[in-house]
Amino acid sequence: MIPPALVTTGFDITGYKITRNIGIVRGIVVRSRSVVGQFMAGVQTIFGGNITVYTNMCERAREDAYELMCAHAERHGANAVISIRYDTTEIMRGVTEVLCYGTAVFVEKDAA
Repeated sequence: MIPPALVTTGFDITGYKITRNIGIVRGIVVRSRSVVGQFMAGVQTIFGGNITVYTNMCERAREDAYELMCAHAERHGANAVISIRYDTTEIMRGVTEVLCYGTAVFVEKDAA
């Protein structure tokens, strides 16, 4: 797995130089809300505040998309990913796509 320190929303990584630009990589996850999850979220909305059922589902979807993106980068010979972003789209009611994408690169420790 690519170390978290070598995955960034920035365009470079301090202390490293990019020696090869491999290209765009992505991880895509499509999730739906379960009937039980919707019920529990409905109960939580009565009391207000953070709706943990949805927070946990969203966090897990983003984590899975991130891991898939890193695996895609590794399969193409990258050891780092720069300029990562997330995007979401509701495909249909209750079904959401989470996309994590970035630029796969190969970096080497800066000699300076």
